[in-house]
Amino acid sequence: MSPTRPSRSRAPRLPAVRLYESLRTAHLERAHDLAPASIVYRVTRYDFDASLAEGLDLVPAGPLGSAWLIARSRVETLEVNEPLMTSSLPTTAMVLAALAVRRRLTGRRTIVVSYLIGNADPFDAATAPRLRTRLRRRGERLLARAVWRRLDRVVFGTDAARETYTRLLGDPSPRTVATTVPALPTRHPDARGGGARPPSVAFVGSFVERKGLRVLAAAWPLVVAARPDATLTLLGKGTLEQEVRALSATQPSVTVEVDPPRPRIHSVLDEARVLVLWSQPSPTWREQVGLPIVEGLSHGCTVVTTTETGLADWLGAHGHVVAGDPRSHRVLADAIVEALDAGRTADDVLADLPDRDGRLAADDRLFGRVS
Repeated sequence: MSPTRPSRSRAPRLPAVRLYESLRTAHLERAHDLAPASIVYRVTRYDFDASLAEGLDLVPAGPLGSAWLIARSRVETLEVNEPLMTSSLPTTAMVLAALAVRRRLTGRRTIVVSYLIGNADPFDAATAPRLRTRLRRRGERLLARAVWRRLDRVVFGTDAARETYTRLLGDPSPRTVATTVPALPTRHPDARGGGARPPSVAFVGSFVERKGLRVLAAAWPLVVAARPDATLTLLGKGTLEQEVRALSATQPSVTVEVDPPRPRIHSVLDEARVLVLWSQPSPTWREQVGLPIVEGLSHGCTVVTTTETGLADWLGAHGHVVAGDPRSHRVLADAIVEALDAGRTADDVLADLPDRDGRLAADDRLFGRVS
């Protein structure tokens, strides 16, 4: 397909459409491997790399525009954001309503599918004292259940997501085909593998508190005290940039790289023994999987993380270090030292990964390429 320039006035061109709330670099990278589909999206994320859009049919549109454009298109299969992503519910509901009207007028039914990794309760605020908050959350729950019951095919990326959806929204519709495919990567094409790596630790992601960066900063001096040859590389950008620079200034073992290009990120991961993503609990957010975890695994890194990620059970069962006390810097320091001392090689980590990327395998099921 030739490069296309996003337009607000045309319908998606392909019979498969993905409806996204936000679009980021990882979506663009994966879109080239997924089933061909137009992508209708509302906003781009901070890490959106326009150069990766070449060859993709991208259509930016708001909620009403999405409903109008998709209903006018020749869509046969529509992927929507998962029902527990409350920010996307208004757009999804409008699009599904428009498709219902189209079906009444034309008899054409669209297959609606969704990939599910949500593992947190977004409706907890329903017990908040403010009436407006309670009413909004109740409305979101109703919309989520309506979308949930409309889905024809779903794939859960983690067991935690399956449990969460069943608990919050009930069993799927009897006509819904539901399967679970763990959200695991395959070996990255550039992963060297091999034996034991130097005692290097990597953090990749937003420099924000919910990713555990402040806890990591407090833990690192304890790690160096126990393992003086350990090094830490921090890759990303965000509101805590000055704090990580201050850590680097006082700890010679720490290197900070702000907003590095993707090839550099993969290069660092391919040299690191340990990947840290110390996700913190939050009333409004929970780590679903963690892209840094997925990318670290694909390069053979041993992962150090908390029970907040939906992959916690799999990681704990496959030689990685998962802790249940995300606030403690001492627990994190011990976890990093444990991972450094475990003696797992990159080849050991890579041997546990599937032959086909979990997201691609899920897409095969969603778009009917396998049963």
